[in-house]
Amino acid sequence: MLGLKLATDPRWVELVESNISEVLTDHAFCEQKALSNAISIVVNYPEHTEIVQQLLEIAQEELQHFKQVHQIIVKRGFTLGRERKDSYVNELIQFVRKGYNRDIVLMDRLLFSAMIEARSCERFKVLSQKINDPELAEFYRELMISEAGHYTTFIKLAKKFFPEKEVDDRWKAFLEFEASVIANYGKKETIHG
Repeated sequence: MLGLKLATDPRWVELVESNISEVLTDHAFCEQKALSNAISIVVNYPEHTEIVQQLLEIAQEELQHFKQVHQIIVKRGFTLGRERKDSYVNELIQFVRKGYNRDIVLMDRLLFSAMIEARSCERFKVLSQKINDPELAEFYRELMISEAGHYTTFIKLAKKFFPEKEVDDRWKAFLEFEASVIANYGKKETIHG
């Protein structure tokens, strides 16, 4: 369904398990960044009512996910650390075309968002299946379902506002680029690391 070109090595879960507090802090800030991204699109494209309505719903869900991760952090006796830089996302954003008309940038922003949700969904699936922590396994299974819904929403919005073939071609290019980026990750106890 997601079309990702490179799967996460299941051994990545061992890194996650070696430092749960680190991955939870990183995850919390991933949710915050997803919230900020959705709001940024709303702010920059307020004339697209359907995009505004759907992304406000996603933003609310991302805020709820941030809250849920924070609750797990507190419950386990950890504290939320400082925000981490997400090099994967920073590399991926470079593929978003700049200097083009607003419509082209909007399509790329929607596809960029879909890509982040797709990779997060895939990572959460791996965690839900492989982590030796029943609470976190269930938590990540639920988030995997949510991220799949977000991914689908972003793709559907792109196809609603732009020609399907154009979206499909650009999505294939995003998938290829993402594969070249993610190949350098999976070696740290972070969601995209």
